[in-house]
Amino acid sequence: MLKYVLDLVDLLDDPAVDGKRVAAHLDSLAGPEGSGAEVTTVTGERGSTDFVLVRIPGRDGRTRGGSARTLGVVGRLGGIGARPEMTGLVSDADGAVAALATAAKLLDMRRRGDVLDGDVIVATHICPDAPTAPHDPVPFMDSPVDIGTMNRHEVTGEMEAVLSIDTTKGNRIINHRGLALSPTVKEGWVLKVSEQLGELLAVVSGEPLVTYPVTTQDITPYGNGVHHINSILQPATATPAPVVGLAITSAAAVPGCQTGASHETDIAAAARFAVETAKAYGGGRLDFHDDVEFTSLVSRYGSLAHLQTFGRVPKES
Repeated sequence: MLKYVLDLVDLLDDPAVDGKRVAAHLDSLAGPEGSGAEVTTVTGERGSTDFVLVRIPGRDGRTRGGSARTLGVVGRLGGIGARPEMTGLVSDADGAVAALATAAKLLDMRRRGDVLDGDVIVATHICPDAPTAPHDPVPFMDSPVDIGTMNRHEVTGEMEAVLSIDTTKGNRIINHRGLALSPTVKEGWVLKVSEQLGELLAVVSGEPLVTYPVTTQDITPYGNGVHHINSILQPATATPAPVVGLAITSAAAVPGCQTGASHETDIAAAARFAVETAKAYGGGRLDFHDDVEFTSLVSRYGSLAHLQTFGRVPKES
């Protein structure tokens, strides 16, 4: 996996990189079938970015009329670069690199004849000159487009579960370098950490499972005026599917706009975990949540789907 990560870091650490070049790279790995990568350029008030979405069909996946479930892998970030303010690939790029490495590995596996049971949809975006934003305790990367636009292009109705990968280093909550797993979030509910995902992460990383706290405000939409740890769980505001955040973490607080702060081996571990999750989820051997327990919770306490919205507008005092 490290080979795919290194190739992508080299490709993305370029002020002229765009979605088409990323798609061409994935095509080169996919063989005669091609990657089928869809590139959509979206322009916002603060610039533009290229969304890249790749569907890797499974042998018994939905695209072929099969019954195997579809996993979504979202590389969440503000931008891969903060030019001209910062020169080079920023820490925030880790989510995009991990997601694209996942797609690269799965496409190369398919070319060689190793086809997963279910479909996998990988989505992220490419922006080498994104703006930055103030944030406590360290500055964040911002994005040329808003979070709603990101969700529309990166979270599809076909995804039956979503693994969201994001650099989560700009905080003092997670004091661990490597990977950390969030509880499952579904329709406004913060559910228990999936034991199956936790066991798989421990096996893939070779380390004891590390999780991190998720607050109610972390799973509400950006733009409501409250603090969020970062955008890792923002996909949960755009889908009824269960969402789990896989955080690429550090022992010290690192600004998302910092260059020279990415650890390629950690990114590779995140991508390996995504590939193994795709194998197990599509094969029916792993679940993101206990559906019976979730149904019981909703029946007993009611829906919390309003937390996926902006809610009521506060009255002026």
